[in-house]
Amino acid sequence: MYRLSQETPEDRAEIEALYDTCFAPGREALSSYRLRDDVPPVADLCLVARDDLDIVAGAVRFWPVRVGAAEALLLGPIAVHPTRQGEGLGGLLMNASLDAAKGSGWQRILLVGDAPYYQRFGFRLLTDVTMPPPTNPARVLGLGDWSGVRGDVTRWTA
Repeated sequence: MYRLSQETPEDRAEIEALYDTCFAPGREALSSYRLRDDVPPVADLCLVARDDLDIVAGAVRFWPVRVGAAEALLLGPIAVHPTRQGEGLGGLLMNASLDAAKGSGWQRILLVGDAPYYQRFGFRLLTDVTMPPPTNPARVLGLGDWSGVRGDVTRWTA
């Protein structure tokens, strides 16, 4: 059994340790991290999953970005501890966070990931959206209303 809650500043160290465990060294050198530099995440959409021993088992974060002139959310990172994978926790985090994003009025969500996994949540390939290099264009996926939205993904500016 997992308890989902909004991420708090007290969760940060545990979540960063989870991301370090789940992703390759140098993950912060990826181009998607440049979109996050000096931009706060959308706090009310960032979720943490704790087990019955209150240990972080998974987490997901969202960041605002621009795609051309449009606003979008960049989903990620999302991670489930290796000892908890295969239990449906990734799907639970995805569905809860996507519902929260939709409830908050966000019209489109972007991520960089494996299409076969994310298609089950409704994500599809975005051919008119360009992530900063060296992102593989076949991994740029979107959910929501992308009609007429095209261009480069850039950092959020208020």
